[in-house]
Amino acid sequence: MALWRLYYHLVWTTKERQPLITTNLETQLYGYIIGKADQLGSIIHAIGGIENHIHLIASIPPKLSISNFVQNIKGSSAYHLNHLSSSKDWFAWQRGYGVFSLGGKQLEQAVGYVKNQKAHHFNGTTISSLEQHNHEDDGPKPTKAA
Repeated sequence: MALWRLYYHLVWTTKERQPLITTNLETQLYGYIIGKADQLGSIIHAIGGIENHIHLIASIPPKLSISNFVQNIKGSSAYHLNHLSSSKDWFAWQRGYGVFSLGGKQLEQAVGYVKNQKAHHFNGTTISSLEQHNHEDDGPKPTKAA
């Protein structure tokens, strides 16, 4: 068995940032995501969000790419909510996601931030770089050689 300690802060939004994650749906959605991540051999350290987006602090094993993890979680959770749950509203995620790597020393702070998403949004104490989402790839820009 391989030893790994990988921590990621993942963020993605509902389709067109619609307020689809209702209070009633939130518990079912979060429970499903935690269970699916467990099936994938991943660990959800924290999950939280507001009506139009979600944050996860996750450990994803190196045998599973981040993009495959996100695709699997997003696709299967939308399918679950649309076909297997009692919700009558159509649910969809926006294309794309944000991902930030964390060190072990940052884990506790990141978990606290994600678990308190509603309070951060209500109080205006969000971290802007973690809340911005663009479906375009906004990865690091190449630097010019001197």
